[in-house]
Amino acid sequence: MKPQSTYVDRIQVSLLGDSEGANHVAHWDAYVNAHQDATQYHRYGWTQLIAKVFGHRALPLIARCEDHIVGVFPLILMDSRWFGRFLVSLPFVNYGGMLADSEEVEQALWRRAQELGAQVQAAHVEARHLKAHPFIAQRKQHKVTVILELAAATEEQWQHFDPKVRNQIRKAERSELTTRIGGSGDLHGFYRVFARNMRDLGTPVYTRRFFEEVLKTFPDSSLVCSVHSGSTVIASAIALGHRDTLEVPWASSLKEYRSMCPNNLLYWALIQHAIKAGYRKFDFGRSTPGEGTHKFKEQWGAESVPLFWEYWTAEASAVPDLSPKSPKYKMATRVWKHLPVWLTKQLGPSIVRNIP
Repeated sequence: MKPQSTYVDRIQVSLLGDSEGANHVAHWDAYVNAHQDATQYHRYGWTQLIAKVFGHRALPLIARCEDHIVGVFPLILMDSRWFGRFLVSLPFVNYGGMLADSEEVEQALWRRAQELGAQVQAAHVEARHLKAHPFIAQRKQHKVTVILELAAATEEQWQHFDPKVRNQIRKAERSELTTRIGGSGDLHGFYRVFARNMRDLGTPVYTRRFFEEVLKTFPDSSLVCSVHSGSTVIASAIALGHRDTLEVPWASSLKEYRSMCPNNLLYWALIQHAIKAGYRKFDFGRSTPGEGTHKFKEQWGAESVPLFWEYWTAEASAVPDLSPKSPKYKMATRVWKHLPVWLTKQLGPSIVRNIP
């Protein structure tokens, strides 16, 4: 007598490919849209965008039980002479990783990701999760995201702020700074400020095309917010909406205007927009605990939420550290800070495309 198959036995994990037909993207996104734990980065458009802009290979995994999708795992293969060969879900953004109906499906997806890593000769697999998985042995908890629960009205939110925050916003207003919420037409000002700030931090800058594609691919859920001193953009951010949350993954300001508190006005404009648009949460984005940007975000009354970056490594090697802030890149960071901004715009994209 043939033994009856179990649920686990019926889970099949495979690479999602164009050979599956034109509807495969729609089926993927339908699953993501219906899943309560999905982030915007699980949408198939993000995998396509990263592959298109940076030239990396997309290797998305999909789990099925019979004819039903029960899990997805968007993966990007990155390959560099200097930084190595590895799989990431997802590079350049805050979230990603496995999305599944159960822990059994997660385990199946993780096993297949390890097999895929070995198959493509990757040094490691990295998954950026909002929860820890007990069956994954290696992880880092070096980053947090910072979330503000929003009030129902802007006036109520204002009263929740610490007096210091309110005073800094008023100072920016007294300096006659103004704000604008826009879209792709405001990208030039954003990128000028962003590229300058990244140079000052000693970090290579993304290609402008990356942000162009973000705004083009997700026009209904993305925006550019800018702070002006006269006609000059002195602070700017790109924000992304998903369900009940407005997230700010990229924001910068010019340091010579710091005394005017443009960052405070920038985030207040975004928080006001979020409340008026009906969002219930404001995500300040990823930070390293204890650093200045983390303290700036917490002063708004926001709470830090731990992030779990989980790993499989070939030959049980150490968890990788590819951060530009790693001690091994200290000299390169010091040199980068002194390069002309125009040169960092030319050199930066070819470097940072390989740093997840």
